[in-house]
Amino acid sequence: MYDWEVVITHHAKHTALVNGTRPGGKSCYTVLHQAAHGSAPVAVVKKLITLGAWRTLRTSQGERAVDIAERKGHTQFVSLLTPVLQREVAPDVLQAIQDHFHAVIRERMSEFNITTELRLPELEPLLELKHPTMWFPVSGMYSGFSYEVRTAADAPALISENESRMADGSGQRHLVSTHGSLLLDEGFI
Repeated sequence: MYDWEVVITHHAKHTALVNGTRPGGKSCYTVLHQAAHGSAPVAVVKKLITLGAWRTLRTSQGERAVDIAERKGHTQFVSLLTPVLQREVAPDVLQAIQDHFHAVIRERMSEFNITTELRLPELEPLLELKHPTMWFPVSGMYSGFSYEVRTAADAPALISENESRMADGSGQRHLVSTHGSLLLDEGFI
């Protein structure tokens, strides 16, 4: 409803939700996408970024907040919403790694008979972070996946660790690259 005072108050108290989308929503808009769409005051956009809103996160249509601002003619946001990257990875390389990482997640979910449809994590936001490590919880595993950008054989790669608190010795560590995923270690918790 573009009530920016309520939005900022809520997200200041619950910063973990700043990059969340509406459960069951089709657009996958975060609050930063909504701010770009609704021409929020510049101070609101700045505050959302301060609270940790990712400028690289894409909607279901593949748009970042800056793309929405440009499409809507809200030029006052373009420089503010342009992602500031801490590292560069070619888009096709990142997409290939992401596809293989998603395959690892789907495989582990199937091992635990988890059929819930989830929006799997995008890797592009890792490029914004000074410390490129994230956590993706999976309901039903009672845990999830930690993942971080690394370099392997002079090429970008991802290290992923997952476990389930339901099963002793369920931990797995994968190296994920453009070539696929490699199981590095398993059996730990």
